[in-house]
Amino acid sequence: MKRVPVITAQEAAAMVRSGQTLLVGGFGMTGNPVHLTHALAELPTNDLTYVANNVSEPGLGGGRLLRNGQLRKAVGSYFTSNPEAVKAYQAGKLEVQLLPQGTLAEAVRAGGAGLGGFYTPTAAGTVIAEGADVRVLNGREMVFVPGIRGDVAFIRAWRADTAGNLQYRLTEQNFNRAMATAADLVIAEVEEIVEVGEIDPEHVHTPGLYVDYLVEAKLSLDDLGSSADVKGGAKKVDEARMHMARRALKELHPGDVVNLGIGIPTLVADLITPGHGVNLHTENGMLGVGPAPEDGGAMEYPVNAGKIPVTALPGASYFDSADSFGMIRGGHVDVAVMGGLQVDEAGNLANWAVPGKPLLGVGGAMDLASGARRLIVTMTHTDPDGTPKIVPECTLPLTSRGSVDMVITDKAVFEFLDGGLTLTELMPGATLEEVRASTGASFRERLTESTGV
Repeated sequence: MKRVPVITAQEAAAMVRSGQTLLVGGFGMTGNPVHLTHALAELPTNDLTYVANNVSEPGLGGGRLLRNGQLRKAVGSYFTSNPEAVKAYQAGKLEVQLLPQGTLAEAVRAGGAGLGGFYTPTAAGTVIAEGADVRVLNGREMVFVPGIRGDVAFIRAWRADTAGNLQYRLTEQNFNRAMATAADLVIAEVEEIVEVGEIDPEHVHTPGLYVDYLVEAKLSLDDLGSSADVKGGAKKVDEARMHMARRALKELHPGDVVNLGIGIPTLVADLITPGHGVNLHTENGMLGVGPAPEDGGAMEYPVNAGKIPVTALPGASYFDSADSFGMIRGGHVDVAVMGGLQVDEAGNLANWAVPGKPLLGVGGAMDLASGARRLIVTMTHTDPDGTPKIVPECTLPLTSRGSVDMVITDKAVFEFLDGGLTLTELMPGATLEEVRASTGASFRERLTESTGV
């Protein structure tokens, strides 16, 4: 049986050379090989291409490498979670390649499987797809994405045996499993190393053949950043937002697999009870999401896509990000509820690019908008200055084309019926005249008696 060398974080960091491509696992700080990146931050190694979902948090993980100026380029899906990454990009100090979250996960998995790339419907018709090879396959527009490989991969697992077999804990699989397959040199940081045989074969998530070195390093609360305590993700709630959340809940049915985006949609999760029979999915690798715990953090609990600690309901399951987005693109998620910046008369959605800010944070929105069987958008009816958000044609960069089924705002409910935008319900306190005056798009009216929320 193979025996994988156990080395220190400092020895591991010294194996990375300037100019190399470094794959780094983790979703936020969950499953993040923070000790390896911090050891690398102590070295003069620079000019790195950093491939990860994001650049961690300010001063933590990859955020420390960024702060040191060791990164030349970052490839990921959501850089806005680290304000220092945004500033570095704006200052011309960091080159950025933005990919939808599911596309990133699949590109790494493809690279690890020896594939040149793949075609995906995600991002078709958006600025993300500009310059890509686009074809129509099975009646859908598809974008070609090359596979991604790295020189070195830093990953984090919960346990390893001396043969390099890895076992992940809770939602810590995320990008780690795919990245373990896609680099020439793979170094796994783990909480505990045990003898061969102490991890049952059915509990091995990454076989040891992928792993070259092991580093044993214990996590602390300081290593988990904003996910260290559930109170770090406390939500600001007002009654208008709760009205939208309650109305969205009415669209969810027993047995539905539902993905809730960040923002207003996360409020729906707090309203769901076991009696609703809804199975919540989170794109970082969990099915069966329960409500947030009263106390504790990612040391004790899984986290959701907002990096907030949550509980797991009976029957829950964990998987990696590539599998999670395969569920989404494959049409296995019944309903996605997400926020929006604009929706237009053709059912197009724009929700990832904020006016006046760099386009650095698409996350999983494009995958979900095009892959879920039904898309419900929750958003305020207008911007703070009164500008309509339901418009004739989206002027902001698109998330997806023709995918919206329902829009729930603080003033009204719209559905796309018989190919057209249709007002079907008024929200509490709103009048028909007010909705007509504050909606930029043309719409039909098929109002039913409001039942309130």
